[in-house]
Amino acid sequence: MDFKGVIIEESLENKEVLKKVKIVKTEIEKVTLEHKTPWIKQWTLHTVEIPEKMARKIADEISKSLDSQHNWYADIKNETIHFIIYRNKVFKINRSKKEEYNKATVYGISLGIPDYQLDFSSYVKFWNR
Repeated sequence: MDFKGVIIEESLENKEVLKKVKIVKTEIEKVTLEHKTPWIKQWTLHTVEIPEKMARKIADEISKSLDSQHNWYADIKNETIHFIIYRNKVFKINRSKKEEYNKATVYGISLGIPDYQLDFSSYVKFWNR
């Protein structure tokens, strides 16, 4: 089963990976305070599809392509597997095991990514901060 996800073009230092995925839709959002990315004016969100046999390779390539100056993540998933991708770190998660999301979410928060931007953070019970 193909993997689907969204790649924010502005999150990529090297955009070559976009040539290796099927872009099925593109939306542009004006950056607001909530985005927490004041160094850019917009987010270009590419909804992508990736063949299952290429998913791990593309996840690794996205990881190496993410901006080295700012912390971003991307994710791709199919019915059973969810790749959560940070710069130089990829989590492969069995979607039926909510507890596997803990490490990926805590890692993202440790990078300074707001928990509300971690779409999968609803699987994690947060402590009071």
